[in-house]
Amino acid sequence: MSCRVLLVVALLAAGCGNGSAGGGELVGGAFHSTSVTEQGKPRALVDGTRVELRFTDDGRLLARAGCNHIQGPVSLDDGKLAVSELGMTAMGCPDADLHTQDEWLSNFLSSTPSWRMDGGNLVVTGQDTEIVLARETPATLESGKWTVDTLITGDASSSVPGGVVATLAFQDGRVEVSAGCNAGSAQYRAEGQRLTFDRLVLTDKACGQDEMAVEKAVTDAVQGQVAFTVDGQTLRLVNASGTGIGLRK
Repeated sequence: MSCRVLLVVALLAAGCGNGSAGGGELVGGAFHSTSVTEQGKPRALVDGTRVELRFTDDGRLLARAGCNHIQGPVSLDDGKLAVSELGMTAMGCPDADLHTQDEWLSNFLSSTPSWRMDGGNLVVTGQDTEIVLARETPATLESGKWTVDTLITGDASSSVPGGVVATLAFQDGRVEVSAGCNAGSAQYRAEGQRLTFDRLVLTDKACGQDEMAVEKAVTDAVQGQVAFTVDGQTLRLVNASGTGIGLRK
């Protein structure tokens, strides 16, 4: 009888160990913040931003707080989020508060916070900070409006200048374009991971320097044949010369 009891206890312990301790339920998932508290009080994030965490199949954490991208190898064992060799891109943020927020998130993730699942939400808790995140449903190309947040030139990326809003919306072979100042549309065809655009027709208003820079990046990315990738809530359009744009839901 005692052997049977020990066997049952061992099986129960094994079952508990295979639960949240290894973090298998996070792998391949993407999450965005629904609340952030610091020292028991709500922490306000920069307008239009949220904390985003994604756990890749090859054991990396990708994080974002509104400007730069943060990433590194991650261990999820024993309910701890342990990131080693955490790195961050060096894009110029249009707002100094965005840079401060990037640093805050990087420091938080480097502190080996604990994590747990609460229903469908991921809760990450540090010494005086707690972030509650909801699981994201991956977007598709035609899942509504995309907002441009990154300008891509080869291996370099930069943020969209503050105050400039450019969007694309794909539906039934037609893309509606708001390029930062002027607006218009084009027909497109999707073949695998490539889009082929017909001639983009835009209005012709005079725009400021920042708006024109964004508009050029958008129009370059919505001409001819471009490669596209949808990854979670992000979209990248890159033409044959290596220039393009990054967009988010």
